[in-house]
Amino acid sequence: MRMLLPPTLLLVLFLACHHAPPEGKGTGETAAAGATRFRVETVASGLTVPWSIVFVPDGRVFVTERSGRVRVIESGKLRTEPLATIADVEPSGESGLMGLALHPQFADNHLLYLAYAYRGNGQRVRVVRLKETANGLVERKVMIEEIPASANHAGCRLRFGPDGKLYITTGDATERELAQRLDSLAGKTLRLNDDGTVPPDNPFVGQAGARPEIWSYGHRNSQGLDWQPGTNVMFQTEHGPSGFDGPGGGDELNIVERGKNYGWPVIHHDQRQEGMESPLLEYTPAVAPASAMFYRGAAFPEFRGNFFFGCLRGECIIRVVLDGRRVVSQERLLGEDYGRIRDVAEGPDGAIYFSTSNRDGRGQPASGDDRILRLVPLK
Repeated sequence: MRMLLPPTLLLVLFLACHHAPPEGKGTGETAAAGATRFRVETVASGLTVPWSIVFVPDGRVFVTERSGRVRVIESGKLRTEPLATIADVEPSGESGLMGLALHPQFADNHLLYLAYAYRGNGQRVRVVRLKETANGLVERKVMIEEIPASANHAGCRLRFGPDGKLYITTGDATERELAQRLDSLAGKTLRLNDDGTVPPDNPFVGQAGARPEIWSYGHRNSQGLDWQPGTNVMFQTEHGPSGFDGPGGGDELNIVERGKNYGWPVIHHDQRQEGMESPLLEYTPAVAPASAMFYRGAAFPEFRGNFFFGCLRGECIIRVVLDGRRVVSQERLLGEDYGRIRDVAEGPDGAIYFSTSNRDGRGQPASGDDRILRLVPLK
């Protein structure tokens, strides 16, 4: 069990920070780069491997649990009963119920999208669209399925882009060669219309032997994506090899663009090869990046335009300061006291929310885990 430490005032150092975890809704204080002070608050506890945090226009928060439940936080409290339990979810290892995205017009059409592992011809991932009604989630429509998966490397982050298209990250299903094959959906970024059809401007539409859903390829297991404010350039975080499929480390931050090849497994770490993209940032030893978020809010003006992602193995949040595509600096927030951190999301209040993943079989759960927490500025 992780020991809970009393709140302590500490300084964030470049690439190293220590922060005391809260007791219940207790807080600890710290100082971040630029003397930005914040506290950490517990929003919800008692969750089981929360994967995605999504804010609903009416003030609620939806959270997916890997076991198959969609949970709701309302008026600051976690509802006892889930919004839905997805019956055909097949949790195994790292997979289960994963990505969640709301339709850009959710306030009007109440449509949401879920990505999850199911038992098909071996384990597979599918993405479905559902409609929230007073009777629960109904009108299920399959957007795409038969995405190769396994207990590991199953993806699968969902996000609508600035173009209104649905983007889906997929893992290589521990079959490395699939990431380079354009006839496979594994190890890719996929791009769909909101009804599951394929946009005609996808890069491989009409190419013999290629899946038209593919936007980019050569990925090992990307679990985070967001678009840079002002440029609308897509950034992704990606897990590097784990020893059995290549030298350890090599986690990546990539700029992902239409039709490009990101190299896995031909190149990895900081290797380069013509016709393949090398990462903007590479992390060895591994930090296991599991999310991605550009900060757009007003609560932390010093953070506006910065890129954040949660780290499972690294047990921290990494903040990257960018000037367009150039990395200016980076730092680690929170130290190791919260354990494995998965999703990071900006709330409508401008706070930075994050989830722990200490009950995933690889962590050391503390009292109350798993939790949703948030960074709140101190005035």
